[in-house]
Amino acid sequence: MARVAHPIEVESMGILRARYDFGRFAPLSRAVAERVCHASADLSFADSLILDEEALRAGRAALRDGAPIYADARMVAAGVTSREVIVPLADPRVGPLAQQLGSTRSAAAMRLAVAEAPAGAVWVVGNAPTALLQLLATPPAAPALIVGLPVGFVGAAESKEALAASGLPCVTNRGERGGSAVAVAAVNALLYAGDDR
Repeated sequence: MARVAHPIEVESMGILRARYDFGRFAPLSRAVAERVCHASADLSFADSLILDEEALRAGRAALRDGAPIYADARMVAAGVTSREVIVPLADPRVGPLAQQLGSTRSAAAMRLAVAEAPAGAVWVVGNAPTALLQLLATPPAAPALIVGLPVGFVGAAESKEALAASGLPCVTNRGERGGSAVAVAAVNALLYAGDDR
């Protein structure tokens, strides 16, 4: 069943499109850029996002085929309302592993998840740069897409730069800005693309 956008969302997207010309983007890149800008009320994301249409098509196809979604934070999972999202941080093994490795809990959670996840999953990092750095240190098997949009003054910009240079299929941006709402917006853009009425 096609998604029906609320009238407030329709009006808000109209205002957004009147303020920025998204016409330069390919279709899925445009969908992601619009939703990210909409979720953040920050048009500058349109200029800082790093988007690859082929990677977005693969990610969208994987999502539509039911690929599992792994996220670094419960806030991300809460925002993806049309699909179940796995949050490895909730695994009781995370705390002891983080202590053993001398790492953050977020990094330990991703390390555990990568070891057990099937190939072709979608990975979403909207909070912890250390989670993204762990995904880059031990990449998941054939990820369909990595949405890497962590936020912060320590490691966020660097982790996203490393993701962009990794050759892995991804959505990311330049700089310190990001966050769970932005990462969710990118995922929802792919889930909803072509379904909005």
